[in-house]
Amino acid sequence: QVQLVESGGGSVQAGGSLRLSCAASGNTYSIDYMAWFRQAPGKQREGVAAINLGTGTTAYTDSVKGRFTMSQDNALLMNSLKLEDTAMYYCAAHPRTPVPWWSPLTYNYWGQGTQVTVSP
Repeated sequence: QVQLVESGGGSVQAGGSLRLSCAASGNTYSIDYMAWFRQAPGKQREGVAAINLGTGTTAYTDSVKGRFTMSQDNALLMNSLKLEDTAMYYCAAHPRTPVPWWSPLTYNYWGQGTQVTVSP
């Protein structure tokens, strides 16, 4: 089993930055792939960013490319935040490379989430 705990969420004005962290514990040696998802009220959970922990290869959804950066310590640096980035953000883990990476159905482990609120 793997346990994930997110932190770093909060309220920020549009254009600001936040850094989300995801602390993993348990059988972390079994994890090859980490991702961040987000879910806004009334919307489906969507994949935001992901990383292959072995190769460092990253993937991003189009709406965050050039603004968000995911690193191998599972952190998600979010710059130039927009109102539409407001959501609950979740960390997720998979023992291999999930296909597709952006589908929440393919991930085995999830954190409880951390709220990000962007105001005008």
